[in-house]
Amino acid sequence: MNTSKMRDIVLDSLIDLKAVDPIALDVQELSSMTDYMLIASGTSSRHIQAISESVIDGLKSNKIKPVRVEGRIGDDWILVDAGDVIVHLMTSQARDFYDLESLWDPDL
Repeated sequence: MNTSKMRDIVLDSLIDLKAVDPIALDVQELSSMTDYMLIASGTSSRHIQAISESVIDGLKSNKIKPVRVEGRIGDDWILVDAGDVIVHLMTSQARDFYDLESLWDPDL
């Protein structure tokens, strides 16, 4: 499966569970570890957990493996790593603090 299709599957999962301000960054020219970095916020740690589960289910139902997860329920940041697509799910406070958008795309 091509990486833009994987990106779209993840974006659909984010939108379905009402993730806050999802963004997809094409980092192919900046990184050799992934092609797309998606960043979204949740309204609570439970919401972030639910979004991560939806993303994982969407990837697995499309036979995309392996999928690794860093972070646990109650954390303010969960990372879902599907290789060519990496998803950062954060509380708005963590997202503002770490400001990954500016790190990976200074034009934002």
